[in-house]
Amino acid sequence: MANNVFRRIAPAALVIGVACAVTACTGDPATPPPGPLSESSRAAVRQALDAAVAAGVPGVQVVVTEHDRDWTASSGVGDIATKAPFPDGAHARMGSNTKAFVASVVMQLVAAGSVDLDAPIERYLPGVVQGNGIDGNHITVRNLMQHTSGLPEYLELPALQDDSPDILTKHFDTADLVRQAMTLPPHFAPGAKAEYSNTNYLVVGLLAERVTGHPIAEEIAGRISGPLGLHDTYFPASGDTGLRAPHSQGYESEDGKPTDVTRYDPSWAGPAGALISTGADANRFFTALLTGKLVPPAQLAEMQKDPQPLTNRPGYSYGLGLTEQTASCGEKIWGHGGSIPGFRTYNGMTPSGRAVTVIADYRAPDPAVDDAVHQAFDTAVCATG
Repeated sequence: MANNVFRRIAPAALVIGVACAVTACTGDPATPPPGPLSESSRAAVRQALDAAVAAGVPGVQVVVTEHDRDWTASSGVGDIATKAPFPDGAHARMGSNTKAFVASVVMQLVAAGSVDLDAPIERYLPGVVQGNGIDGNHITVRNLMQHTSGLPEYLELPALQDDSPDILTKHFDTADLVRQAMTLPPHFAPGAKAEYSNTNYLVVGLLAERVTGHPIAEEIAGRISGPLGLHDTYFPASGDTGLRAPHSQGYESEDGKPTDVTRYDPSWAGPAGALISTGADANRFFTALLTGKLVPPAQLAEMQKDPQPLTNRPGYSYGLGLTEQTASCGEKIWGHGGSIPGFRTYNGMTPSGRAVTVIADYRAPDPAVDDAVHQAFDTAVCATG
């Protein structure tokens, strides 16, 4: 998600003392521990987590999954007030990782012949993607899923700005948000370039709902979370402002002081970013998707075909609901990631099958702080086995 929502609680980092909590890290250092990573690699990852906390993140957690085995490490705190550590198995707001789940649902519909990637969205949602120079007859499903539609960013709407009195509590309707977004001018002609816009996935979510006749939350539960046994992955119900236990608190910065924004109605994020999950569940999702267990090979190939560089997300190229990036060690990583008030996540899987999720309980306004969180992700990706 974009950073303009809750901007009033964003501009300064908070440095918190380091408190490391690690699971599955006992045993003789000379003997490779069970599960992912060597002991020396685990030490390097812990050091990177500590560095992220020293840079200003209250708490951060990594989950590394290989061969169906997890290793979890945490640093810092999950609650500034109580000094409680970042809990293992923490639920977190996953932000834009939601898009990968929504895209997987749509690609199953493509495989079933219910959706044509190169058909105009007007075929499925007549009259919805229209207005102020926007014409759904010239925007394909593929354009939407790859951020090449030119649709404006709905998070720029006045109702989602800092001075909106009910942004924390109001329940927003996805279809209504799309209608409002169509009053904004397009950013470019469809297909001209790739520019990340959350509006695309509001529309993709509506497409899935129109074709299936079910809410996107039900489709994700029935097609993904249920079959994969992702018991900690869910869309919050209407009016649900909290997180299931265990969880850390989520923080932003206001006037240089930490502000707890754990509880709010995330309906404004909808199919673009409202999903809640854990690091272990996220890793299992990306592993299943990228090894062909969720969509057939032909549709997975479409998701990874010809990824387009995102003009407003340097270093990332976008397929269909998946990002591609290159780690410092040269590994090509497919995954996603998310940024939503209170939480920042990095997710992805290497060609060798290592899945990594890093969750920070702080969406940093300082790029240097976010870079430190990303460095922890990069360290886990590049670590030796």
